Amino acid sequence: MNSIGRLFRLTTFGESHGDLIGGILDGCPAGLALDLELIQSELDRRKPGQSSITTERKESDIVIFHSGIFEGKTTGASIGFSMKNSNQNSSDYSHLKDTFRPSHSDFTYSEKYGTRDYRGGGRSSARETANWVVAGAIAKQLLSQVSINAYVSSVGPVFIDKNYSELDFSKTEDNSVRCPDKETADKMIALIESIKSDGDTVGGVISCVVQNIGVGLGEPIFNKLHANLGHALLSINAVKGVEFGSGFCASEMKGSEHNDLFNTDGTTKTNRSGGIQGGISNGMDIYFRVAFKPASTIMQSQQSINNSGEEITLDAKGRHDPCVVPRAVPIVEAVTAMVLADFYLLNKTSKL
Repeated sequence: MNSIGRLFRLTTFGESHGDLIGGILDGCPAGLALDLELIQSELDRRKPGQSSITTERKESDIVIFHSGIFEGKTTGASIGFSMKNSNQNSSDYSHLKDTFRPSHSDFTYSEKYGTRDYRGGGRSSARETANWVVAGAIAKQLLSQVSINAYVSSVGPVFIDKNYSELDFSKTEDNSVRCPDKETADKMIALIESIKSDGDTVGGVISCVVQNIGVGLGEPIFNKLHANLGHALLSINAVKGVEFGSGFCASEMKGSEHNDLFNTDGTTKTNRSGGIQGGISNGMDIYFRVAFKPASTIMQSQQSINNSGEEITLDAKGRHDPCVVPRAVPIVEAVTAMVLADFYLLNKTSKL
């Protein structure tokens, strides 16, 4: 599938080292005034080459809109957009033509389709997520009353030892790792730089908080809000797990410890449900954590196999992130916004 969403629906195209990438966004209501500079600023948060702890690939990621916008407002028609790929070094990947990289999609793509684009991973590359950020930036403007804030809460064994309510989200962009706690951010950056100097990579966790979402988004069976969020978040490259509210810690608790007791106004005294109960938003903050594995491409020799099943030694080349989580923060926000926009429109339709 190259599409996500039911009413607010994004379909994307393009490969990492092709001519361009882009998408078609359907379902955005007519008359929405769009801040195009805001959309570009979201792309700038995701683009490569931002700092010493990200890939050295340089892409301007300038989005061009081809349809669906007139005089600064959406028309209700499909919004078509694209971004040129301008800094491909495809020769960096020629040695992978007949080789499978450990923990990449090379083998599974080759077995499933009988062919693969080995230049930077082709369609499986995280380059694709730039399309999601464009659609997510539009979704954010559709949901202007909703606040969506993601941030890096851990890198390897270094983590923020604070509740999100103690953090100032306005400081998230103050450092290259996108952690709103400076002391922790400095430790994270030092760790990533050390890992990078060893030719290795490291994973981490992004936390996300959604505020002012209201009650009623989501459906009780197969289209639960957290199920759709989980589906979208697990579609992000390198994501290995998502937990809402108390998450896996809930399995260690008793019901008397975990239950969110009500206040008289319908809010709850605690929020271990993470803002979602029975698959439907309950008006409390929605919060979740997204776990990212270490990037699979490391600048060290690894044992692998080639197309003939022969054992080989693989020495990686190219430009890669030693830790993907700093650049994934706007991606987490984008897919969250897309899912919420889709449910927002579905909720409006169901009440007509």
